[in-house]
Amino acid sequence: MFKEFQAFVNQGNALDLAVGVLIGAAFGKIVNSIVNDIITPLLSLALGRVDFNNMFLPLSGQTAETIEAAREAGAVIAYGSFINNVIEFLIVAFSVFLVVRQINKWRGTAKA
Repeated sequence: MFKEFQAFVNQGNALDLAVGVLIGAAFGKIVNSIVNDIITPLLSLALGRVDFNNMFLPLSGQTAETIEAAREAGAVIAYGSFINNVIEFLIVAFSVFLVVRQINKWRGTAKA
């Protein structure tokens, strides 16, 4: 097993993986900022000033103005946060698609 690990490290796969994880983490922060600071406010404005971050369903039966207050009162379903996460995922997935597509073009393996 040690020889296999040594071969894995020597092939450069470990370094490539480490670089990918670090870039992915940094890219995640950028996407998070794009969604929370640009896309969500524009979408909110287009939908009549809907605040996605404060869209929730309290399970405790009590009403609350903010999601923080609702969480203090009990469990909540934070579907607004879920919407933001779906938007973030779609942006990341589309970005990865564009990168892979470009790499395939460079390699000559792109499908027409």
